[in-house]
Amino acid sequence: MNKIKEVLEDKGIKQTWLAEKLGKSYNMVNGYVQNRQQPRLEVLYQIAEILDVDIAELLVSTTNKK
Repeated sequence: MNKIKEVLEDKGIKQTWLAEKLGKSYNMVNGYVQNRQQPRLEVLYQIAEILDVDIAELLVSTTNKK
């Protein structure tokens, strides 16, 4: 699971813009945003760089879960 959708919404950025910056299709990015598929680690780093956030902001923490 990732929080790409939340970061995009917080920054007012469209999925189409992110897809263009990544050089990936809208469908691929939409799969990441909807958590139907997870980006490879290298792609996650690219997304964090493009969105100017720490990679940790894109990840769902697994600690403190009951």
